[in-house]
Amino acid sequence: MDKIRNFCIIAHIDHGKSTIADRMMELTGTVEKREMKAQLLDSMELEREKGITIKLAPVTMQWKGYTLNLIDTPGHVDFSYEVSRSLQAVEIAVLVVDATQGIQAQTLANVYLAIEQDLTIIPVINKVDLPAADVEGVAAQIINLLGCKREDIIEASGKTGFGVEKILDRVVSNSSSDPLLRARRYGAQSLRSLPVGREDSSEELPNHRSGVSPTRALIFDSYFDDYRGVVLYVRIFEGEIPKNAEIKMMAAGTKGLALEVGVLTPKMSPREKLSEGEIGYIVTNLKSTREAKVGDTVTLVKNSAMEALPGYKNVLPFVYAGFFPVSNDQYKDLKEAIEKLALSDSALRYEPENSPVLGFGLRIGFLGLLHMDIIKERLEREFGLDLIVTNPSTNYEVVMANGEIREIKSAADLPDVSEISEIREPWVKGEIILPKNMIGNVLNLINEKRGHQTNLSYIEERAVIDFEAPMANLLTDFYDQLKSATSGYASFNYELNGYKTEDLVRVDFLVGGHKIDALSVMCHRSEADAIGRETTKKLKEVIPRQNWEVALQAAIGARIIARETIGAYRKDVTVKIHTGDRDRKAKLLEKQKRGKARMKRFGKIDIPSEAFTVMLKRD
Repeated sequence: MDKIRNFCIIAHIDHGKSTIADRMMELTGTVEKREMKAQLLDSMELEREKGITIKLAPVTMQWKGYTLNLIDTPGHVDFSYEVSRSLQAVEIAVLVVDATQGIQAQTLANVYLAIEQDLTIIPVINKVDLPAADVEGVAAQIINLLGCKREDIIEASGKTGFGVEKILDRVVSNSSSDPLLRARRYGAQSLRSLPVGREDSSEELPNHRSGVSPTRALIFDSYFDDYRGVVLYVRIFEGEIPKNAEIKMMAAGTKGLALEVGVLTPKMSPREKLSEGEIGYIVTNLKSTREAKVGDTVTLVKNSAMEALPGYKNVLPFVYAGFFPVSNDQYKDLKEAIEKLALSDSALRYEPENSPVLGFGLRIGFLGLLHMDIIKERLEREFGLDLIVTNPSTNYEVVMANGEIREIKSAADLPDVSEISEIREPWVKGEIILPKNMIGNVLNLINEKRGHQTNLSYIEERAVIDFEAPMANLLTDFYDQLKSATSGYASFNYELNGYKTEDLVRVDFLVGGHKIDALSVMCHRSEADAIGRETTKKLKEVIPRQNWEVALQAAIGARIIARETIGAYRKDVTVKIHTGDRDRKAKLLEKQKRGKARMKRFGKIDIPSEAFTVMLKRD
């Protein structure tokens, strides 16, 4: 343990985590120069294109006689649970802050997660070589946040490699074998109950059997390999996992075989066993990541532990959207594609959905909007699907008159109003960091979204607004409006904060008198009229004109709250009459009128795919 250092890099999106990781691998000789490329740990094509880390990646490096295990974590709020599990697998967090942008929302969120896990934090200011770098200003922000000294902050540049050696030396000099720290991380109540992982220990060990402390390893990531099955990334807290050992997941209760164990450099390097303190991978014979979720504890079947490591929770999605293929022939392909993606993404939930307009599709649950965008892009790129995605919505809790609580994932599932006692919607706790002079605009925006400010504090020249708001109101265009109101300077972070009872109604949309379930939305009664008017106006722009008049209506139950009319095309049927005979003209116009009335009764309106995403579009 004395020669192992486990650390991770945390930062806001685009502050240079992956670039610093590249320089570390170069400096330690982990990757040869000819194999090096930018953002080496971002292996997915989407990650490289968008410039963000979606899946975390561990790598083992050697530096001055020490083994350094690095985890490059994603910065986005949608994956905060993965980040928190990664932080539990390490003892040191390298906090990277961009010298040109300073502390932003996800910097704060990740710092709080690191402090919660009792990690040693090493502050680093990145991109100091840029002309716009404000090193002293950003250093003052970090000192204000962490309470550290100016000499503790390392100045670095991920692009040139300046200062990266200092970071590695600082990681090595931070000894992580402090017994009190380890006691807290194991969830042990005292030093006496701390697992020490030695056979000759005179201490009485918890879960003690046959003189050897049982194996406990934390899964901080898992993915599905088409050729090898489920691969687990683990940190061994106690004991060891040898090759071909029988393993058991304590929360899921599933058993499997460790077909191969080893470390990542960043390629897979097989070993005979993984020992205490090490971070590595286990290739299993499992068929889905649902059998081995992030946060679960791995133990051996023979010498199994009695208590799991603390902190495991089942992550449930709270953003739902309907995915429909443009052609119904592709429904089977869509289902197979989602099944494949769900093998490697344990947070993905889906169920069949049928719409009279769109045909067969799937209702899919996501951790957030970025998660939804990534899955949509992957379905279109990797599987060649052409998709219609309906407006994203969140899940609601409906308390029935008989006391039963139901969860609904879309407005179309809402039971009859007469049977409902109350409807609860999810609320979030949010945090916005922005320049001081823009506070007024943002507070107005929060109020518009039915939110309320809970706290206002300052970090040097920046303000931090803490607020609470309903999740549904932040789903569609809150981030875009926030960027517009602050000229792009604000950054935003949020987390779920339980359910609250509100006066919610279902707004239905009728096209030509036919209710379209896929367009229905849940909203607060006070916002229903405005949403009805705005949506019918947008629908008027995207639904093509017909040969007959089409009414677009918004309704709550049987009450119509908004209406727009798409005018009919008028074909001039009198053009073939060369005389000015009034009777003949009237006869032809009357015939046309009867034909239009018949078309209105039997005609079918083809609704384009843009109509199902009108709520996402800003004027």
